[in-house]
Amino acid sequence: MAKIPTQTINGKAFEYALLNDFLVRLQPKTVITVIENDPYRTAKKCFDSLKESEQGKFKLVSSFAVNYLIDIEPRLSNGISDKDILQLEIVSDLQGQTGDVRDVLAIRSLQKWEIGVSAKNNHRAVKHSRLSNDINFGEKWLGVGCSEEYFNEIKPIFDGLAIQRKESNATKTWKSLGDYHTTTYVPILDAFKKELIRLDKENPGIIAQRLVEYLIGKKDFYKVIKGKSKVEIQAYNLHGTLSLPFEDIKPKFKMPKLKLPNRLIEVIYEENSKTTLLVTLNDGWQISFRIHNASSRIEPSLKFDINLVSSPHTLFTNHLSTNI
Repeated sequence: MAKIPTQTINGKAFEYALLNDFLVRLQPKTVITVIENDPYRTAKKCFDSLKESEQGKFKLVSSFAVNYLIDIEPRLSNGISDKDILQLEIVSDLQGQTGDVRDVLAIRSLQKWEIGVSAKNNHRAVKHSRLSNDINFGEKWLGVGCSEEYFNEIKPIFDGLAIQRKESNATKTWKSLGDYHTTTYVPILDAFKKELIRLDKENPGIIAQRLVEYLIGKKDFYKVIKGKSKVEIQAYNLHGTLSLPFEDIKPKFKMPKLKLPNRLIEVIYEENSKTTLLVTLNDGWQISFRIHNASSRIEPSLKFDINLVSSPHTLFTNHLSTNI
């Protein structure tokens, strides 16, 4: 397990703890099965590698979250018959690339129903996406290709980085470039900003919605964020599939539906920043794009930390104190 970064181990362990708590709580109430796939085995290994005290913290947070989700999702506990099996599964990370950010799934095939949970351990970043000469972010994120002009603007910068990496046998550091925020980050962000505005102008009513769907997924889900002494639960109910009743059993709380944006209002730099763009959309959505290098050594690509700065007031958020 030593080669896996601590953040990854904790993230996977949290996924396992959530799935296992669903299993323990729901087994006495319904017919249940766990899909023991590769992601499940990896998550279990990560959980088992932790000290008992750390495992205990994940178990406690998971129990708070699962208890709450059982209250607002009656279909977790209730099947139509013994053949209505509740299937629990940990999803491969590759799904995130196709617009599905969920980590743990609970599925009832007979009811044609499922809910998903995105598990976050102490961090809120919605997405980590790369920019480089080879990445057509418009096509990949939004289904609409970037212009030749965009690639003409970024190519000299990334080509220059590739040459410096090659000439130094991949030893040259970003630090050695001096003020690389001004010389590298700003022109890349300027090109990205210009291209995003162009894409929106040429595809009215489409880009804002697709940007949000790329970032938070095309399927409804609950995000469970583990903090130091609390757990936060957010309900991304974009399509109205969360907190559905089961026959005459209603959820203890009905999740409001979120409205997707259809207009890009502005793209500006965060105040006093050369690394972060703020993208404001209508209906209360705002997203930050913070560009950074993924390694201390120069490479011909950069990464975005993408965060939801604000969302519609209808985004349901609940804080549960765990006092860890």
